[in-house]
Amino acid sequence: MSSVIDAHAHCGVIDRSMSQSFEAYARQLAGTDIRGTALFSPVLEIYDRYDFHFTDTPAWRLRRQKSNAYLLSLDPAGLTVFPYFFIWNDFAVEQLTAAHCGIKWHRHAGEPVYRYDDPKCRAAVDEIRRRNLPVVLEEEFDNTIRFVLELVEGVTVIIPHLGLLNGGFQSIAEAGLWERKNVWADTALASEYEIREYLRRYGPSRLLFGSDFPFGSPSAELRKVRSLGLDPEVEAAVLSNNFLRLQAGVVRL
Repeated sequence: MSSVIDAHAHCGVIDRSMSQSFEAYARQLAGTDIRGTALFSPVLEIYDRYDFHFTDTPAWRLRRQKSNAYLLSLDPAGLTVFPYFFIWNDFAVEQLTAAHCGIKWHRHAGEPVYRYDDPKCRAAVDEIRRRNLPVVLEEEFDNTIRFVLELVEGVTVIIPHLGLLNGGFQSIAEAGLWERKNVWADTALASEYEIREYLRRYGPSRLLFGSDFPFGSPSAELRKVRSLGLDPEVEAAVLSNNFLRLQAGVVRL
């Protein structure tokens, strides 16, 4: 049985609103064969999600920098960490390093908005494209469509939860996004039906296993995927091989 990579987990040290430390995550891996994880900073270490009129400050910029840097510092025995850079409206891609494995781009309805029309946004996308970094995009439906169709040509976009928080699996399907070769998905908190339906319609080559820790349990999410009775090569693709193939294309600048 091959090792598993969790392509969607959150860990941090600044936001104490819930148990989301790396140590808490590592404890939940006991008894599993998860040997790698893509880690994102918690949202409240990046911006105030409860203030729609949030105004950035030097203190928040420092908070983001510390949070993103923390993920780079993790090098635990027996687990490979793939740190993702959580980007916000300062579009601070100058902080990207060769160790970064992807980008987290995230907001929900009612939260402060990304400034998509800011020239710094376009410049950030250009740098992300140059490094061939995948982007985990969690956004409202209309912004998801705009992001994929207008902003990030040539960039791999991973829509988490099989679209649960991006407008829903079916809405994404009706918009034709799942068919696009640069659009991937992860299984975190998605239903068994949606996972099966995605595989039936679009095949296994662009689907990643994820847990969404601390909102999901790594062991429970892994059992969910394994309970589907997938062919061994399909299961291996979803649980690790697709992620490794995606990482093989990252340009280490």
